Amino acid sequence: MTGVPRPRRLALISVHTSPLAQPGTGDAGGLNVYVWQTARRLARRGIEVEIFTRATSSSDEPLVEAAPGVTVRNVVAGPFDGLDKRDLPGQLCAFSAGVLRAEAAHPRGYYDLIHSHYWLSGQVGWLARDRWQVPLVHTAHTLAAVKNTSLADGDTAEPMGRVIGEQQVVAEADRLIANTRAEASELVEFYAANPAKIDVVVPGVDLDCYSPRPRAQARAALGLDPDDVLVTFVGRIQPLKAPDVLLAAAAPLIRADPTGRLRLLIVGGPSGTGLERPTALADLARDLGVADRVTFLPPQAPVDLANVFAASNLVAVPSYSESFGLVAVEAQACGVPVIAADVGGLGVAVRDGVTGRLVAGHDIDVWTRELKAMLDDPAGLERYAAAAPAHAQAFSWEHTVDALLTSYGAAMAGFPRRSPLGRRRRGWLKPRPRMAG
Repeated sequence: MTGVPRPRRLALISVHTSPLAQPGTGDAGGLNVYVWQTARRLARRGIEVEIFTRATSSSDEPLVEAAPGVTVRNVVAGPFDGLDKRDLPGQLCAFSAGVLRAEAAHPRGYYDLIHSHYWLSGQVGWLARDRWQVPLVHTAHTLAAVKNTSLADGDTAEPMGRVIGEQQVVAEADRLIANTRAEASELVEFYAANPAKIDVVVPGVDLDCYSPRPRAQARAALGLDPDDVLVTFVGRIQPLKAPDVLLAAAAPLIRADPTGRLRLLIVGGPSGTGLERPTALADLARDLGVADRVTFLPPQAPVDLANVFAASNLVAVPSYSESFGLVAVEAQACGVPVIAADVGGLGVAVRDGVTGRLVAGHDIDVWTRELKAMLDDPAGLERYAAAAPAHAQAFSWEHTVDALLTSYGAAMAGFPRRSPLGRRRRGWLKPRPRMAG
């Protein structure tokens, strides 16, 4: 890193979900894990990290020393609860004011760089960038125009307001972080991003937490039957993540299982449009006649989640859209094969035919056939399981932070320092490209 600028102090913005929230609940998921893991590791490298997030409880302290070198600022913006993510654009003014006031209490130049996560944060980061005169690095995590091309049946499309908001952030950010080359291409195709300012930074996995361990030991820790054949889903319970596809595909196999040992394990909580029918998945299991062979667990802390993975014979990630697919890598790090939809970053997260299988589309019959083929081949599952940890080793958070620091350095080196009034309003001097999706 010699000769490459690096920030002394980083303002990290995550408006809609706190890195301290339990993944799998509400809107908390892979983004939370990403923010928390990278913040801790950046701090270990001598960078002070301040994370701005929206307070969701009156008991949230304004400042939380979350880890050595990592401070979480809980900004009051709107009601503490009952506010859906879709309602948050109306609170961005209040949130932005809280961010700007925090900086105003310090000497000029307190922050060296802003890294925003998700489009809501990008809108705040854009304003702060122009006010503070420091570069803005942005990670989208998910893209509305991409999600809208592959909606689950009955799911709600992302609103045009979000698409436009993402377009604005893409145009304004000094550097864009994409999780995969596929996402980088989507930024160019759907949002007319400048390829020269996109950096591909693959997310990581906590290899200290997620590692192989005896299946019997993991099942004993969770109180699961040692003789069951366990297919597991981990994630937010919402149409986008497609747990219903897995359940419908597995149901005929469960009903036909002569041993009565095949079981589904569903780990997570309702989120997004899934909150409209929080019992829908349990109702579907009952309607399909397999409720007695489906176990539901709430979201798990990392150490317990590692046991969930290790206890499984197979982990399924049937999502309609995934910018990366962190669950798939965490499962493989625990030595468990994965069956996943061939969408987004899952083609990078899973090595098809080596650590698991990728399935084209979401046709229930196709998923049933693929599940049956894998479960009917225990030797094949063992081969996948043996190869999985080595594949996961390529995805470490240290590698992620190395790449982030390179991107930060490029943003700082190329940042044009000039007064806000003299700053060119990029992206507004020519007509916007017509949005796809």
